[in-house]
Amino acid sequence: MPGMAANCQIFENIKLDKEKYQLHFIEWLEPDKKESLTTYCTRLLSIIKHENPILIGVSFGGIIVQELAKLIKVEKVIIISSVKSPSEFPSRIFWARKWRLYHFFPTSYVNLIENVTKKVVYSKKIKHRIDMYQKYLSVRSKNYLDWAFKNVIIWENKNPVENVFHLHGTKDHIFPAKKVENAYFLENGTHIMVLVNAKWINKKLEEILEK
Repeated sequence: MPGMAANCQIFENIKLDKEKYQLHFIEWLEPDKKESLTTYCTRLLSIIKHENPILIGVSFGGIIVQELAKLIKVEKVIIISSVKSPSEFPSRIFWARKWRLYHFFPTSYVNLIENVTKKVVYSKKIKHRIDMYQKYLSVRSKNYLDWAFKNVIIWENKNPVENVFHLHGTKDHIFPAKKVENAYFLENGTHIMVLVNAKWINKKLEEILEK
């Protein structure tokens, strides 16, 4: 399960032994405006065709797979660049929850800001970064983004699932490593390490899958 706004191309560098494992990808569905996270995950179950699967999720996708594991029997849950409980959120998310700031996030301007920036900024590095965003972060309807931001911020994880394996970077700027407990840490890994540190992630996935 990819992260917020991301498509499954973020897993293009994840390579596992094809004789042992078969990869299946879950793309985001368009949510109903007031749909609960549980109801949304129940709809996602129609995409999962195998019994007792191993679920892997990145960032918000990590939250999603933990919620899916409350609805069906799974062998393992693996999260990457994500969190296992609200206690691992940075303080800004607590403030956003307290003051309901998710109502004011300018999701409708995401595409506009990106396109204008690409036209007026001459830095090759910035343009390359925007090109990456456009390739991997293609799920951008205002309805989806509004729903996703809200459901990250209000997530409580009541009745957390067991047997969750966590891969995290020490330089993650979304979910700072100092708040994260019981994880396999990649030194200097960032929030996009599923793309840029796939070799390390592939190795760790193989180790976890063999447990």
